Amino acid sequence: MSDTVRAQYEAYPYPSRDPAEEKRRLVTGSPSRLDEVNHYLFQGRRDFARPFRALVAGGGTGDAAIMLAQQLADAGDGGRVTYLDLSRQARSIAAARAEARGLTNIDFLTGSLLETAQIAPGPYDYIDCCGVLHHLSEPEAGLRALESVLAAEGGMGIMVYGTYGRAGVYPLQAMLRQLGEGLPLPERIGQARRLLAALPRSNAFARNPFLGDHERGDAELVDLLLHSQDRSYSVPELLELIAASDLELASFIEPARYDPATYLRDRQLLARLEDLSREDRAAFAERLAGNIKAHVVYLSRRQGSVAEPEDAAIPLLVEMEGARLAEALGRELVFKGSFDKLPVAFPLPPRAPAILRLIGGQRSIAEIRSALQAQDSRYSDAAFAKDFAAVYRVFNGVNRLLLRLPV
Repeated sequence: MSDTVRAQYEAYPYPSRDPAEEKRRLVTGSPSRLDEVNHYLFQGRRDFARPFRALVAGGGTGDAAIMLAQQLADAGDGGRVTYLDLSRQARSIAAARAEARGLTNIDFLTGSLLETAQIAPGPYDYIDCCGVLHHLSEPEAGLRALESVLAAEGGMGIMVYGTYGRAGVYPLQAMLRQLGEGLPLPERIGQARRLLAALPRSNAFARNPFLGDHERGDAELVDLLLHSQDRSYSVPELLELIAASDLELASFIEPARYDPATYLRDRQLLARLEDLSREDRAAFAERLAGNIKAHVVYLSRRQGSVAEPEDAAIPLLVEMEGARLAEALGRELVFKGSFDKLPVAFPLPPRAPAILRLIGGQRSIAEIRSALQAQDSRYSDAAFAKDFAAVYRVFNGVNRLLLRLPV
């Protein structure tokens, strides 16, 4: 990265974080929840109490490193996280957050991810790289640098900006470069706020309801609108980036965002899309939704890294309780949510509430089936398989239902 980028993150560490808040909350998200990592990269079979090495490349103020380290500490004493970032100021905030939590399983390093092989050679079972590759002059080189320290059976979780959901960002960045040429960054921040207040309603950024990070603070405004090196990706462009490596796309997150059926109900139109590849359907869905501002994907060294429903698999809900979810569904049998302010609704089969009540991270799929058949002997294996597949498709689609295998 350029000296300008380094200076930006020294002056405005991103994202804004207060170590004192660690006493009140753990910042979580995708990628890098351990249940997700297990589901998408290790077929649900990884025991995180065993030795596990993770790298957070471009760790910023520490969200991913702290989340991973806390989860690994909770799982046992087998996991360790390496944090790497070019900003010493961001590193100091991340280290203070770790200290506030009493975490001792993070190694803090300063440097560019392009030099990972020299600074932090690994190998790593898992690599998190969020919001970094799109700031490199050669993102492909960055991805290859990370791949070079990835273990033979390992995988990655990455995030890059999405083009359609960032509508208006790049014309606004260009205007702010014109206005702020030669001025110090604090003055350019003031200019940006004045220009934002003066944007006509016809401006693409003013009409984009999906972007609001710049309203949280100066660091967020700088990262969004005053960055000196920034690009975004459509799905086809992201797939090209991945193709420059030897990695396989395990999954988009959330999968339902990248399914045209999430947004369309017209059967004739959907029929025309049935035979498309997963990648082509994802590209169509991205254009259709128009609000994907960031792509989160899991990448694996090998094909077939994603857990699949089978009798021994144990389904678990993420940040949801099955009983409460079943109660919330009521008689309507429709799960309602939103993707960046876009309402979405997913119909469910009549048995969905009964299935959800039995999902708690302990029972296997076979045990759930047996429990339901004990209540109704007429409930066949085939009927259960169809119902469970529908429940799984909906809640895995919104990244709230994952699988693990006994270890």
